[in-house]
Amino acid sequence: MLNKKAFISLLITSALLAACDERTAAPPMPAPQVTVVTLESEPVTLTRELPGRTSPFKVAEVRPQVNGIIKQQLFREGGRVDANQPLYQLDDAIYQADVDSARAKLQGANAAMNIARLKAERTAGLVRSGAVSKQENDVAEADLQEARASVAAARAELHRAEIQLDYAQITSPITGRIGKSSVTQGALVAANQAATLATVQQLDPIYVDVTQSAAELVSLRRALQAGKLADATNLPVKILLEDGSEFEHQGKLEFAEASVDPSTGSVLLRVVVPNPDNMLLPGMYVRAIVGSGVRENAILVPQQGIARDPKGNTSAMVVNEENIVAQRSVRVSRTVGNHWLVEEGLEPGDRVVVAGLQKIRPGAPVQPSEREDKQVPAAAGDGNAAAEQGS
Repeated sequence: MLNKKAFISLLITSALLAACDERTAAPPMPAPQVTVVTLESEPVTLTRELPGRTSPFKVAEVRPQVNGIIKQQLFREGGRVDANQPLYQLDDAIYQADVDSARAKLQGANAAMNIARLKAERTAGLVRSGAVSKQENDVAEADLQEARASVAAARAELHRAEIQLDYAQITSPITGRIGKSSVTQGALVAANQAATLATVQQLDPIYVDVTQSAAELVSLRRALQAGKLADATNLPVKILLEDGSEFEHQGKLEFAEASVDPSTGSVLLRVVVPNPDNMLLPGMYVRAIVGSGVRENAILVPQQGIARDPKGNTSAMVVNEENIVAQRSVRVSRTVGNHWLVEEGLEPGDRVVVAGLQKIRPGAPVQPSEREDKQVPAAAGDGNAAAEQGS
């Protein structure tokens, strides 16, 4: 027979065993809820943000073509000038006198030619009747030809004098903005001098010269030849100003330089940009977003769905048809807005976990729900090229 203490101990032990049995029989925990995104392939324009500088569309250095003294400046410094607009007026008294002299010589030559013509006509009539010899007639014809040559020479001399007179008024070669004048009224200038009087620059449109590494250009051309990318050179080019804001007008890629700069290992790309308000000035630092190609069947994954280990390898958690989680090694190349562009490891139709990652592990069941907002940017920028890793 058990004593009182043994009985109480037995009761306590039984109670503890019953409690353990109750915990063992507790219902299993429900599978955690996660948010997934079902991947789809779609065309994505890949772009590249490149540094560049603006440069004038045309540049004309104004120089005199005749000697003279500046009589008048006919433009406002820093203003807009049109092609053939007068800029400087030289003292043209000498050139006007040369024109008058040449015109007088032409009149004298014309008078002499008329006399020679009348004489030739008379001798031509008399030679048929035998009144004059054939030799006299030949001399009269030769005199007429000589008189005509003198007229042509006098006319050319007059034309030359008129050109010199026109050059005394210096005009703008192009339409654009003119800078400061390097001479003032009363200055003596010489024909074809080295020093410029002023410089005119056409700023609408304007060039944006950007540089791209030769290695990147070769890689892009290989991708185009292999059919991995479609050509995107006809796409408009966005211009970013130095403060990061986007310029209101988009440009067009004009051409790529045919040679590589040996000092930088880069290739020059020239973009033509409309600049009606002259917002862009020569020498400004800008950045150009240039289309490098179109990936027809690109796969984009939200950045929340891609994880990186300490070694830099990237992976994603994928939910299969049985709602079981599996870890998938992936390789990404660049960002597209808030998405990664996937190169390897994921296929269209895969369900990637983008929320609830801290509650799951590979091989565990989950309760997936599709994310409602699936908006994807239309173009892929530079992103982080260092993110590309092998699977």
